Amino acid sequence: MPQARKPHSGNLRIGRYSAAQQLYLLTATTHDRLPIFTDFTCARLLITELRQTQCDGLVESLAWVVMPDHFHWLVSLRSGSLEQLMQRVKGRSARQLSLELGQSGTIWQSGFHDGAVRREEDVQAVARYIVANPLRAGLVQRLGDYPFWDAVWL
Repeated sequence: MPQARKPHSGNLRIGRYSAAQQLYLLTATTHDRLPIFTDFTCARLLITELRQTQCDGLVESLAWVVMPDHFHWLVSLRSGSLEQLMQRVKGRSARQLSLELGQSGTIWQSGFHDGAVRREEDVQAVARYIVANPLRAGLVQRLGDYPFWDAVWL
C-alpha cells in the first residue's frame, strides 16, 4: 500500500507536477514558526534570495510577502522544478540567516506548500490576496506601512 504524503512534505501534492510557464502560489514556514522575519535584516536576506531566482531566470516573480514566520510567493516557473526552486531559496537563505543570527540549526520547516494557479483565474486578485496578508494579520493598518512585500503591478 503506498504511503500517504504528509501535508507540507518536500514532495508536490499527489497528481501535481512542475511545469514551465505554470503559475504557482508557494508558501514556506520557519521551523517551529519562529518569527525571525520581524528582524529587518533577516527579512531582507530572504527577499534577496527571492529576487535572485528571477535574475537567474528560474522564475518570473509576480508577487510576494514575507511575514514574521513564513512567506507567500506567486511565480511563473521558468526552468527547473518547484522542488529545486524551493530547495535553493530555503538552502541559500538558511545559510545567510544562520550567519546573521549567529546560530546553527534548522531555519525552515521541512517542505513547502504549492498551489497551481489557473490562467483563467484573476492573477492580480491572487496577488492582492498575497500582499494583503499583513493587513489581515493585524501587523499594520495600511499595506504601505509594511516593508516586506512586492508585486509586479505596482
